[in-house]
Amino acid sequence: MDDQAAYRAAAEGAALFDDSTRGKIAVAGGDRRTYLHAMLTNDIAALAPGTGCYAAYLTPQGRMMADMRVLELGDLVLLDLNETVARTVLQKLDQFVFSEDVQLGDLGGAFSKLTLVGPAAPRILAGVVEAPAGPSETELAGWPEFRNARASFRGEMLLVAASRELGATGFDLYIDRGQAAPLQSALVGAGAVPGDADTADLLRIEAGRPSFGADMDTETIPLEAGIEARAISLTKGCYPGQEVIIRVLHRGQGRVARRLVGVRVEGDAVPARGDKVQAGDRDAGRVTSAVRSPRAGGVIALAMVHRDFVQPGTVLSVRHGDQDVRATVAPLPFV
Repeated sequence: MDDQAAYRAAAEGAALFDDSTRGKIAVAGGDRRTYLHAMLTNDIAALAPGTGCYAAYLTPQGRMMADMRVLELGDLVLLDLNETVARTVLQKLDQFVFSEDVQLGDLGGAFSKLTLVGPAAPRILAGVVEAPAGPSETELAGWPEFRNARASFRGEMLLVAASRELGATGFDLYIDRGQAAPLQSALVGAGAVPGDADTADLLRIEAGRPSFGADMDTETIPLEAGIEARAISLTKGCYPGQEVIIRVLHRGQGRVARRLVGVRVEGDAVPARGDKVQAGDRDAGRVTSAVRSPRAGGVIALAMVHRDFVQPGTVLSVRHGDQDVRATVAPLPFV
């Protein structure tokens, strides 16, 4: 596998990544949207069939249990989340189902997930899904993020959902595990270039998208991770952790003790996760993700830093090994 070829293809053609380890929870029943609306941070009740959103599931203290992609398919809602917390989230959701018409199911072992990204992705995908059930190239090219539809591949159901996690044009493809390898072969045969997890992570960091388990975790509140604009509805009703979020936003004017920022690092050395970030002689925070990016023109990183040092242009240093490397806070996305 030529990782450089996959990276180029994501910018100029189409790259394909296997993300099958992601957790997948199905939420069915007539009350599925109103139930999830009361549990998650975003406006789930407003979702129409074929749409979706990004959301978080919080503790009563406002800490994140998970972030997730929420896809309303018309007869069920699919939650796509980090595999390390999927079981916990499923158990927590199940605990709060009382009289609601809600059924929960774990689809992680039954379905694979592939991600196709790049400007040629609509053309390649349209040529692989079966007509007349599949969306056309023109339709796919105009899909907003989270738009989804069922299609067909060799007689098997294929769920297609627009994604921006790895770039401006991308699609998540969910299919029965037994059909994942044939689907991957068909996409590669149509021109997609297979890539590995490191290349996908490079694209993610360039896009400025934080990853649960790396850039945010169970000690993070959404405002620290900078995901509130995407993940939180300010007009919906109550959900676990809402009081904390509203108190910070309204009484604290959105100020949190620390915040995730983009950082450009001088030199060729790529910092490690956990490397200390300093501002003069002050401990400013820690690196959470870092890569060398050809399109960004050097080493870039995401770092959780003290609120005094979040403005773009702020000069910092990163302690990597036994060296202090100059770094500068930069706006996101990098590319």
